[in-house]
Amino acid sequence: MKMRKLGKTGPEVSAIGLGAMGMSGMYGPSDRAESLATIHAALDAGINLIDTGDFYGMGHNELLIGEALKGRRRDEAVVSVKFGAQRGPDGGWIGFDARPAAAKTACAYSLQRLGLDHIDVYRPARLDPNVPIEDTVGALAELVKAGYVRHIGLSEVGAATIRKAAAIHPIVDLQIEYSLISRGPEDEILAVTRELGIAITAYGVLSRGLIGGHMQGGVATTGVHGQGDFRGHSPRFQGENLQKNLALTEALRGEAAKLGLSPAQAAIAWALAKGEDIIPVIGARTRERLAETLGALDKPLTPDAVAALEAAVPKDAAAGDRYPAMQMASLDSERRGV
Repeated sequence: MKMRKLGKTGPEVSAIGLGAMGMSGMYGPSDRAESLATIHAALDAGINLIDTGDFYGMGHNELLIGEALKGRRRDEAVVSVKFGAQRGPDGGWIGFDARPAAAKTACAYSLQRLGLDHIDVYRPARLDPNVPIEDTVGALAELVKAGYVRHIGLSEVGAATIRKAAAIHPIVDLQIEYSLISRGPEDEILAVTRELGIAITAYGVLSRGLIGGHMQGGVATTGVHGQGDFRGHSPRFQGENLQKNLALTEALRGEAAKLGLSPAQAAIAWALAKGEDIIPVIGARTRERLAETLGALDKPLTPDAVAALEAAVPKDAAAGDRYPAMQMASLDSERRGV
């Protein structure tokens, strides 16, 4: 497995990480046995970065990962956990809480569910508009000092917030959506993370499967508009937007074929080629998709190949925002100005 450094102060991690969110219902029903087998296959292949959130399945995802890690060496996995999103018993989203006490409580519960004595990378899932980032990071720094957390990360925050957080404690990575079809981080954020020595753990590299090459007419093998699949509310998966975006996928497919890659592999290889500080986190839910993901490591892209893919899927060509309007308005990462 090729390795990359998670920021200037973080651990070495696999060049590709495994995102476990889809194993807990966010993309519709999932298969527990296949999920466990996929996590084991990823570890066996040398993938050590496993990403989760305490709100994925209201704890289900952490319990799943904890089960998968039983009997494995602790140093086989770099476990990255997000916290802060609040959900009700019905699964509905009811707010965000990144107050210091809430952060410490969430950490305690995550450790219990994961069955671990420490979390490798701990991060608020978003910026809490009611809590200064300095207060949240200060609480996480106390968890680091106490040994419950090894490193601190951020997620979906903008340049100004990154600077404020890094002034309190070293930040190893920023988790943010970054793909051929979502290139917003290139405007301001990448310059700041590189200045400060912070890695990017890029999620949504396949744009929730939209540019993965496994959809026809808006229906994926997982059933994009099925019960429990949040993509049914995503603007990029709606009506004319979906058809325009699938046309981009077909353009990507054509360029990928010239490189001997599937569309998904080309999209992952593109992210890998954007810098050694970029670690794609891929939500492979099955061993078949995991094998396809790993194939992206076999053919590093030349600058000409990168340019060809970007010509096929130009920046800002996507139809529709990556989240519904209310969520987009609340994303600190979408605010401009360092």
